[in-house]
Amino acid sequence: MKFIFLMAMSLFCVSALAQPMADSVELPAPSSAAQRLYASAKPDLLQMRVLLKSGRTQSSVGSGFMVGDTNLVVTNYHVMSQVALEPETYVGEYRDTNGRRGAVELLAVDVQHDLAVVRIDHNGSGFFKVPQMLPQLKQGQYLYSLGNPLDLGFAISEGSYNGIISRSFYEQLMFTGPINAGMSGGPTVTVSGRVAGVNVSRRLDGELVSFLVPVRYVRDLLKKVAAQHQAPKNFKLVVGQQLLAHQAKMVDRLAKTLLTFKELSPYRTPVWESEQVRCWGWSNAKQDKPYAVDEVSCAMESAIFVSKQLETGHVSIQHKRIQSSEMGTWRFAALASSQFKNQNLGGHKDLRFTPPQCVEQFVSNGKLPMRAVLCMHAYRKFPELYDFTLLTASTDASQMTLQSRVDASGVSYQNGLRIARIFLEAMSREAQP
Repeated sequence: MKFIFLMAMSLFCVSALAQPMADSVELPAPSSAAQRLYASAKPDLLQMRVLLKSGRTQSSVGSGFMVGDTNLVVTNYHVMSQVALEPETYVGEYRDTNGRRGAVELLAVDVQHDLAVVRIDHNGSGFFKVPQMLPQLKQGQYLYSLGNPLDLGFAISEGSYNGIISRSFYEQLMFTGPINAGMSGGPTVTVSGRVAGVNVSRRLDGELVSFLVPVRYVRDLLKKVAAQHQAPKNFKLVVGQQLLAHQAKMVDRLAKTLLTFKELSPYRTPVWESEQVRCWGWSNAKQDKPYAVDEVSCAMESAIFVSKQLETGHVSIQHKRIQSSEMGTWRFAALASSQFKNQNLGGHKDLRFTPPQCVEQFVSNGKLPMRAVLCMHAYRKFPELYDFTLLTASTDASQMTLQSRVDASGVSYQNGLRIARIFLEAMSREAQP
């Protein structure tokens, strides 16, 4: 399971997916609170669009809202990411509830919390105020999400606040209500109209489970906008700096988390199991195979969205014990070798990264002899960021092996080595009788 970003997407044929309801079915009327809020908020709601400069063809859509009586608009970074990273190809545009359109100027981004601030050509009515004193939300209280779902028109949906999500690396609020694609960047407000958060994502494997960026991160980004003399000229550089800051916090937090050990007897396999890193197990015990495989896989449940082609700032861990009492030594050695070699490390044609560079050694940490391969490739657009992969295979038995893989995406060179060293030192097996 993972968080699925409500990325602004190209239009599709709604009529092919929706069936008309029978005349006898009546939809529930919106509450009086929702009607009142929408009527008041309507002038300051916007659809945010990204267009190809050539031909002005729509590339993606999302939502946004005007801040107070200023000409500033808050939306999601992922809605405006193409404008930030490829300004020579894409341009931003807004459309309001009256059909008025205009250009947008990107002023600031917060990649870590998926926020962006843009400037447009007119001021808001003052309805959406970003509070300096943060709202004290109580579980179960009603919230109201606004935006332009599926590019079908502006809408308001009712739901409830259900606490803070700790599985995301950065704090998010859980909203039990419908947030559909295209509503990304829209506001979610209390019954009194105070902004509580910004629509950002939903779970595709659940019903009415959605997530909000807390309004305090909006407040912090607006303070940065107020303090800057002009908008950055190179947002690609800004994004890279923010990704470097994120990986430093991520690796420091993980390094301070005590390793726990999953038993794949006789091996003790290290993992970082925490609120952010979840583990699952798997076995082929019921399959008709001459060998047994038991596996533990752990992964962070969130990542940093950079573009439609790239998410980063993520760590995953896999340990796999393979053993056989039916295969001969040579057959098992061939099986183990093929399993170890069958690893996807990224191809030479992937334009996001440089080709992978790998080093291989036979090593021992005093507890387990291993064959170890360390690979890395650099990000072409973001200097000082790398993806690291550590592969290990124990060499302590003729018909049993522990094969492990640790992936760290979007880390510095030093932090990639740091993670590899932690796991190489922690691999072990029980003392043999």
